[in-house]
Amino acid sequence: MTELRNVEADLSQFRTRVAVVGLAVLFAFGLLASRMVYLQVVRHEDLAAQAESNRTAVLPVVPNRGQILDRKGRVLATNFSAYTLEITPSEVEDLDTTLDSLGELLEITPRDKRRFRKLVDESRKFDSLPLRTRLSDEEVARFTVQRYRFPGVDVRARLIRHYPNGDVASHVIGYIGRINQREKEQIEDWPEEDQANYRGTDYIGKLGAEQHYERELHGLTGFERIETSAGGRAVRSLANTPATPGNTVVLAIDIQLQKLVEDMFGDRRGALVAIDPRNGEVLAFVSKPTFDPNLFVEGIDVENWKALNESVDKPLLNRALRGTYPPGSTYKPFMALGALETGVRSASTVINDPGYWMFGNHRFRSHGDGGLGAVDMRRSIVKSSNVYYYSLANEMGVDAMHDFMAPLGLGQITGIDLRGEVRGVLPSQEWKRNAYKRPEHQRWYAGETISLGIGQGYNNFTMLQMAHAMATLAGGGIKHQPHLTLATEDVITHERKPLPVSPPVNLGFKQANIDVVLRAMQGVTTEGTGARVFAGAGYESGGKTGTAQAVTIGQKEHYDARKLEEHQRDHSLYLAFAPVDKPRIALAVVVENAGFGAANAAPIARRVFDYLLLDQYPNAQDLKAVQQGQAGAPIGTPLKASEMPWPPEPTAPTAQGATNPG
Repeated sequence: MTELRNVEADLSQFRTRVAVVGLAVLFAFGLLASRMVYLQVVRHEDLAAQAESNRTAVLPVVPNRGQILDRKGRVLATNFSAYTLEITPSEVEDLDTTLDSLGELLEITPRDKRRFRKLVDESRKFDSLPLRTRLSDEEVARFTVQRYRFPGVDVRARLIRHYPNGDVASHVIGYIGRINQREKEQIEDWPEEDQANYRGTDYIGKLGAEQHYERELHGLTGFERIETSAGGRAVRSLANTPATPGNTVVLAIDIQLQKLVEDMFGDRRGALVAIDPRNGEVLAFVSKPTFDPNLFVEGIDVENWKALNESVDKPLLNRALRGTYPPGSTYKPFMALGALETGVRSASTVINDPGYWMFGNHRFRSHGDGGLGAVDMRRSIVKSSNVYYYSLANEMGVDAMHDFMAPLGLGQITGIDLRGEVRGVLPSQEWKRNAYKRPEHQRWYAGETISLGIGQGYNNFTMLQMAHAMATLAGGGIKHQPHLTLATEDVITHERKPLPVSPPVNLGFKQANIDVVLRAMQGVTTEGTGARVFAGAGYESGGKTGTAQAVTIGQKEHYDARKLEEHQRDHSLYLAFAPVDKPRIALAVVVENAGFGAANAAPIARRVFDYLLLDQYPNAQDLKAVQQGQAGAPIGTPLKASEMPWPPEPTAPTAQGATNPG
């Protein structure tokens, strides 16, 4: 009995254990089943997407950047395809050894290495960075055979930005360069849709039209979904959303006129802006010296950057947009119009010009000791009387001058479609209170008003502002917003879309007063300070010469350019419009430290008018005469501008092999 009870107890214990184990097994299978339900039902879509992403990769397809054209359809910025040797630093164990080994296989110059290391310092380690561009077919083949030796190094076909006209109009066109850290941070603040459009993009507009119209030129990024192996290597393409190329941007400038003006400056510094007074279109926008934007496309090397950045001539400064100058005597026509509009003087008012003007005990000099004698408004402009405008400034006062000049755009932001425009200085009592901190400096003194009348003193304007004001005056007091761009063109449909500009503003000047000033400016070119330059012109134009001090000369001292350093000499200015009856162009030009306006600035304006109105281009001898400041009429027979073989058709610079990567 005892043994039977022991067996039954063992069986009961065994059954209990079996039941416990069975329940445990059932519970485990229940957990597995619930997990399977959770993974296969509840999280099916999420996990399927993850599995798909492990199997596939989505790569951005960078769009082709849009072209930039001039008003006649000539190419200013384009792209060419070429093979590029690139390195991804994060995939390279020893960068120095890799560079040395590549140098034994291909030509890698010290400049290439320096530029590459600069890119490494500025970029992320997992970015693919160019070491050499424009590889020949032979070089590509040579590297391909040895590709296994260089993990993280590859040859890619890329589109490279190219500026076929070199340094011509570089400040207008601008350039592109690799996106830096500051720009990446700015992109992060953009809307998500715009950020997505820049995935895979390495380059962005840095200056000029390239920068201002970046969104138009960039295009829409496409995407390619590819199947990858376990090692991450692409197996096949699964889907493709093609990129949409950027739009073409059509500028208002005439690149042949632009080159003409830049050639006439030669090695001199300065700026010229030419505007159509009928609509505000900028026909030429010159800043000299210039620079070659192609230097920046692949990353500028240290030597070239140092040469540009440290040059005393400041070639990177856009003088037309950011350079400010005292207007000198070119300010006088606006002063005359201000006198007429405010009723301070009539056109017939006569002022005696003995060659100086006294204010208290201070002597403001004019045309030497002889003076001009009796001067009315017309003669004051034609012969450029300082005394007339000293006294006029004293009568008007600084605030009245400011209030009249501001609507003309002087000392104001014009709103042109370029970034970085400066305001300049149109002085007033309020301006001085805000500009200075010490109370004794904030006070406006009556004697400070006098020199403002002849465009000196605190007056400082850009050539863009001066040309804008001249265009408004020549246009009968109708102010158009100056703009460098005419339209954008869809690269696929070729549909042109004019860019919006602000509507014109009528400043309300009396036409009779405008006519007085414009006819007086016409007298400058027929009997005044610009007569010699415009002798024999096949059209009637108006203008005003100006000579502005770069440094102050004492009243008892005589100006002698030979005794001054070059950068201390007077600036040469000219303001002009043509034809007189129906103006089609207005311009402002300054040649820095070149002396009298009639000798240096006016001859440039003459050739601009000859080009636009007569289809004439100066011959080599005439061009040299202008560069040397010879103010006479054109020498020899001018060339026919429409038959000039410039600019040439754009070609890719020694780009070999490489098909368009799309």
